[in-house]
Amino acid sequence: MKRYSPERKEAVLTKLLPPHNRCVTDVAKEERISEQTLYNWLKKLKQTGKAVPGNKGASDKWSAESKLAIVSETMSLSEKELSRYCREKGLYPEQIASWKAACLQGFSDSQSQNQAVLQQTRADKKQIKSLKAELREKEKALAETAALLVLRKKLRAFYGEEPEDE
Repeated sequence: MKRYSPERKEAVLTKLLPPHNRCVTDVAKEERISEQTLYNWLKKLKQTGKAVPGNKGASDKWSAESKLAIVSETMSLSEKELSRYCREKGLYPEQIASWKAACLQGFSDSQSQNQAVLQQTRADKKQIKSLKAELREKEKALAETAALLVLRKKLRAFYGEEPEDE
């Protein structure tokens, strides 16, 4: 297995990433590196949180992690810096704006979901409490009925009465 220097890796990955977005097979032939190695490098780069395009290089094929990384990278950029960043990455500012809106929508959804879960938990606890109280009442009634039946049987045995068919 060949070892490649970090500088060479970086140079090869630069060819695969925006703005170049060259095909993996072309770069593999040109650099005489296996395609699988290049895919592994891209995968590792993506796992570090870098914005890496999908298989075809179209920005709509990018993973959610990559989109979130881009949104966080561009959060503090001015309009001019954002335009330059978009040109380098092969993106449009509108795409980043829509990704940001989707991220914020996801956060607000999770917040409303958390609130709904909290309300449901409260309602469940209240219902459990009322069911436990009802169960205690029924257990007391059952115990009382059993005691009455036992007393009735003992009373009949004491007076020598025959039990009737019940």
